[in-house]
Amino acid sequence: MIEFKDKMGRKLTSGEVVNKSVNRFYNILLDLKLMFLRLVGHIPFHSIRLFFYRLAGIKIGSGSTIHMWCNFFNPKGVTIGQDTIIGNHAFLDGREKLLVGNHVDIASQVLIYNSQHDIDSEDFHAVAKKVVIEDYVFIGPRAIILPGVKIGKGAVVAAGAVVTKDVEPFSIVGGVPAKVIGERRNKDPHYKLGRARLFQ
Repeated sequence: MIEFKDKMGRKLTSGEVVNKSVNRFYNILLDLKLMFLRLVGHIPFHSIRLFFYRLAGIKIGSGSTIHMWCNFFNPKGVTIGQDTIIGNHAFLDGREKLLVGNHVDIASQVLIYNSQHDIDSEDFHAVAKKVVIEDYVFIGPRAIILPGVKIGKGAVVAAGAVVTKDVEPFSIVGGVPAKVIGERRNKDPHYKLGRARLFQ
């Protein structure tokens, strides 16, 4: 009789073998979808990219734009509000819910994660926590948002910041790890981001 073990050498029951096999098949299909979306990211037309992103399960509000070369993990977990702009080379993690509000400006090369490894566990398993980015937030280039973070309405994340905990509404944070460095004066924003640059 064949004996199956997990990566830690623990013997698996027949039910666990079936579950792992189904999960492996699902992950192969997801990897193929992600490869396709990476190819879509090279298309220099917003409307075509948005069509395929929505088809893949990303919920995208009207007037929102995702610039070229964006990457995803599990696109079905990503929800983007209206009139929001995602910059080029951004990374949006959908392994847990990622909720991005309306009129949000996310600059180029921003990385948003909602899953990370538990470095203290014996099997180094992943832990997932929802990320929420509320309306009128601006996230500067190359900022990193980590799992479980909520960024309040109108907050600003400075370029290169690493956000490890919640950000209060209208506060400005920067640094590694991100700390409050200021406060946004306009507490009642009504602006619209408008049309994104063509062919980007």
